[in-house]
Amino acid sequence: MSAIEHRHDFVFLFDVTNGNPNGDPDAGNLPRLDPETSRGLVTDVCLKRKIRNYVQMTKEEQSPWRIYVKEKAVLSTVRGDAYQAVEGKAKNEEEKIRLGKEFMCANFFDVRTFGAVMSTKQHNCGQVRGPVQLAFSQSMDPVVPLDISITRMAVETASEADKQSGDNRTMGRKAIVPYGLYRCHGFVSAPLAQQTGFSQEDLDLLFEALTNMFDHDRSAARGEMAARKLVVFKHACRMGKAPAQALFERVTVELKDTSTPPRRYGDYAVTVNTAGLPAGVEVREVL
Repeated sequence: MSAIEHRHDFVFLFDVTNGNPNGDPDAGNLPRLDPETSRGLVTDVCLKRKIRNYVQMTKEEQSPWRIYVKEKAVLSTVRGDAYQAVEGKAKNEEEKIRLGKEFMCANFFDVRTFGAVMSTKQHNCGQVRGPVQLAFSQSMDPVVPLDISITRMAVETASEADKQSGDNRTMGRKAIVPYGLYRCHGFVSAPLAQQTGFSQEDLDLLFEALTNMFDHDRSAARGEMAARKLVVFKHACRMGKAPAQALFERVTVELKDTSTPPRRYGDYAVTVNTAGLPAGVEVREVL
């Protein structure tokens, strides 16, 4: 697979209904918020986790789409495969690190996509700067997280049951966002792609993951989450033909009725301005 030769920038819209899109462990797992604007936040690593999970599920851990940073993984053990593969091929430690890095890029989708720090003492494979980066996602309007009381009609141990005289009812809390439409900006660097071997097939898989990953990430905590829009700007060269922010401004999201809080995707009007695009830039709506 040859590396891509065109820069890409993209806008990704997704929403949540009665769920928690990205809890903050330092705040009791409440939905993340910008305290000055009350707009919801979703971190880049949250979306990358879902992308990794989707690729792992669809490609079934087969090279070249293995996943390096997966749940419960021991990273140094995973890098051991690289050291075994290059055993006897390197003349010195520096060359072993280089060959190990090449092995990791060739076999692990997330390494050649997002990059990785693999320069610890055990099985050192260097550092890879990934061509794909995601910014924090932000909700289009302020969200008001709700802290909901929930009841469980069972207890974990017999001693707990004895304390409650057989009632076995325990109370809990659940934080949700009634509705939020989130916007994420993404960037794909062709020069960095050529360093890691990130190919057109990898790019297609990335966009496939973005449009389908929520369908395979259901949980009681996240309620209904859905990909709503993916707008991709493709440049005619490696370095790009226009600033990313100027292209992103062409995708506008406006609330149709500002007198009531939004509760569904249909409450918004999403417009992609394709008139007068900079020379050497084309736009397509993947979703």
